[in-house]
Amino acid sequence: QGLRNHGNTCFMNAVVQCLSNTAPLAEFLALGRYRTRGARAEVTHRLAALVRALWTRDYTPQLSAEFKNIVSKHSLQFRGNAQHDALEFLLWLLDRMHEDLGAASPAQQTCVPKEVGGPCWGGSTPWVGGMSTPGALGGGRLGSSLTCPHCLKQSNTFDPFLCISLPIPLHQTRALNVTLVLQCERRRFVRVGLAVPVLGTVAELREMVAREGRIPPEQVILAEVSPRGFLRSLGDAEELGAAGEGAPLYAFQPPPARRAGCPGSLPSSPGGAPPEGQRLSPAAARSSDCLHRGASGRILLLLCNAAGAGSQLARFGPPLVLREERGASWEQLQQSILSQLRALLRGEVRAQGTGSLFRIRLAGGSAPCTYLSPQDPHPLCHPAVDRALHLSGAGGPPHVKLTVEWDASTKERLFGNIQEEVVQDAESVRLQQQAHRQQHSCTLDECFQLYTKEEQVPGTSL
Repeated sequence: QGLRNHGNTCFMNAVVQCLSNTAPLAEFLALGRYRTRGARAEVTHRLAALVRALWTRDYTPQLSAEFKNIVSKHSLQFRGNAQHDALEFLLWLLDRMHEDLGAASPAQQTCVPKEVGGPCWGGSTPWVGGMSTPGALGGGRLGSSLTCPHCLKQSNTFDPFLCISLPIPLHQTRALNVTLVLQCERRRFVRVGLAVPVLGTVAELREMVAREGRIPPEQVILAEVSPRGFLRSLGDAEELGAAGEGAPLYAFQPPPARRAGCPGSLPSSPGGAPPEGQRLSPAAARSSDCLHRGASGRILLLLCNAAGAGSQLARFGPPLVLREERGASWEQLQQSILSQLRALLRGEVRAQGTGSLFRIRLAGGSAPCTYLSPQDPHPLCHPAVDRALHLSGAGGPPHVKLTVEWDASTKERLFGNIQEEVVQDAESVRLQQQAHRQQHSCTLDECFQLYTKEEQVPGTSL
């Protein structure tokens, strides 16, 4: 049966309904199974009359109005017609009933610490003072056990409570799809579904990707790739956070080194970096003045092909990874890129004598509009490339991300209407999406289990 609202008394009515539907307490009040301390029990008397009227269907708005007036008389904070928090009123009402029935308030109970050898958890460790029925039904004792990891001394403390804020168990993982770009011809591109920890790091993700691709973790390069090209590489120390949600996540396996004794790590890059944020035009991107003598070694390149210009730039074909000599000329670099795209080309294309078929832009750095120049004798030795190597971050071999930009007409002539790569989804993609799409539910018992879970106190060590 409903209760009349007497001006923003919804918080009060909600609490009365909850207490009225708590069977042991409703019987205790409605059947008059309590003894009070005279006139001081006005709040309990009015509440009992209201609960009794609800269960006998004799409720009238006057009863709830009288209850509101008695509450206002004994509590300044609930006077007037202001809105209040229902939980705050519930705690006040239980404490007031506890006082009306002649026992000490639960808030006035003292903690009883017990050392090792005291009563067991199931034994009797009483409150200091009596316990009323409302206090017994609406309150409890929380036993805390603290054990020193060094001397193993244990201390048990019993704290009374009228309210516990329980945590709600949530998913500890989220589904994340990662596209693997492998060196295996039969399994070149595959998208896998992973259950990554919500509070995990990129290092943990790298380990999971390495297991899926059956490659060493130190060989995995993680990068976000948008429909326009590369965004950024991910370093091991970063938190996963929303990684992979703003743009698809790719994991690259570098090709094997051709030289003996040349591991995945690259030699120190020559030259110094230009001032932070400095923009280099194609004509200014020259390395002749900064190329050190004897500069050699191979550099790891991640490539994205894109067609168009400005906001119309759109990625096409699969992202690629290759190693190239640091001292390669523009013609040699262009030929290496074309050889990687051989399967996508409509016909044979030779770099010699054709000029520059495309532009090459350094991607993922602080200066996104830095282009390599075809007139540079050694474009990969420019300081901007050194800076890009430095910014590739910890985790995986050092690399440089390049966007190969084609004119729309040249792209149409050489590649046709090819769009982004077609990636095969592993079964794990469907399974992880299904597992994390289900509505998460939990029981009250699971909330208590999480609340009482043993934990390590900060500042101690095992």
